[in-house]
Amino acid sequence: MQTPRAFGKQTDYVERTTKVVPGVRDMHRMAGVLLAERVPDGGRVLVLGAGGGMELRALAEMQPSWRFDGVDPSADMLDIARETIGPACDRVTFHEGTIETAPPGPFDGATCLLTLHFLPEADRVRTVSEIQSRLAPGAPFVVAHHSFPTSDAEKEKWLTRFARYSQAASSEKGSGGIDVSAMKDRLPVLSPAQDEDVLHRGGFRDVELFYAALSFRGWIAFKE
Repeated sequence: MQTPRAFGKQTDYVERTTKVVPGVRDMHRMAGVLLAERVPDGGRVLVLGAGGGMELRALAEMQPSWRFDGVDPSADMLDIARETIGPACDRVTFHEGTIETAPPGPFDGATCLLTLHFLPEADRVRTVSEIQSRLAPGAPFVVAHHSFPTSDAEKEKWLTRFARYSQAASSEKGSGGIDVSAMKDRLPVLSPAQDEDVLHRGGFRDVELFYAALSFRGWIAFKE
């Protein structure tokens, strides 16, 4: 998957993400349902990797009383998020930067969607720990990203499947713009077992899989 900086204007970003990530809109709705099990009315939710704004828009539409803090390192992607979210922007505070720039909380829940697969394992553990430190006790954390077995053969298999899916869903020629070789070399994907271990090491418990779509996996977990 290309990094967010490779996308263009809002309509292009939303259209492309919808095509290349299987069931992404359903995944956002599932995230909203899972968060709502613990996040109260008027709750505050941290959204890491908020550029583009798709999950923020979905969550804001599902829960009109929630407020959000959206964090992303790209000013351009935060601009796209503002456009995507529209009128609900008055319930979102944006922060340009990484997790260290997020307020201390405590937040009632958090998400990090389609983001952690860009980080090496040590940075993931650090990021997950920083999210955990900003949550109220027992608060939910919803995370989803590329996650599959990491042997060379398995990487090739799953990324090729992802590319073929993208091609089938896209009007673009080739593999839907997906460079399998580049992704295999540069994307620090972890296996599902390793990703669950990262959540445990970051201070979360009761890790449960809720989303699996080709090369993507998603989990909900709770602060200790």
